[in-house]
Amino acid sequence: MKKVELISVVFIIGFVSILQAQFTQLELFSGFEKTDFTLLSNYSINDSNTLGITNLAFFQKFRDKENQIFDEVGVQPTLCWNISKNIALGPSLYYNSFGGFSERLSAKFTLKKSKALLVVIPTVAYSEKKRASQAELFAQFQLHTPLSGNISLWFNGQYLTVWDKFKTHSRSFQQLRLGLSYQGHQFGLGSDFDQYGPKPIQKSSFGLYYRKTF
Repeated sequence: MKKVELISVVFIIGFVSILQAQFTQLELFSGFEKTDFTLLSNYSINDSNTLGITNLAFFQKFRDKENQIFDEVGVQPTLCWNISKNIALGPSLYYNSFGGFSERLSAKFTLKKSKALLVVIPTVAYSEKKRASQAELFAQFQLHTPLSGNISLWFNGQYLTVWDKFKTHSRSFQQLRLGLSYQGHQFGLGSDFDQYGPKPIQKSSFGLYYRKTF
């Protein structure tokens, strides 16, 4: 599939998610090295809220020509079965411009407090392109504290690591965000640290971010 078509898929999913989702989060990060766009949404599909669909779509583009081999697009819809308010299980189909298609099974563990959120998602997958199993761990945390009636300070982080055949490094990243939130609009400073391949090639980017949650 051509990259232009993939980008179109990302924005179509984003539009549909905004129309239907109980939760939609959009983030734009831009620095001297690259620009990232990420969409995450979640909505229930039954009255008891035990079944839901989570959509993830992202687009990453480096500015320098020599780094554009690392430009990346990903789309992943996931069907979630909420066992409890803290634990969910579900299958998903993931497309990534590097790795192609993969079938996946994930568990999601969520701990939420008034000023903090921690989400940990371990995943096992099978890559059609590599014809190999994969192990993945994703984690996200959010910390915030009110500064005044409408303004709060936020510190967000995301971590991902992927291993082919459970032993060979494939892809990792660490993303940190520090900013202010005003009436649902969050903005501030950000940093991305990316690692690619079995002998990890390191890339880093620093810039500004904007995040909106609907």
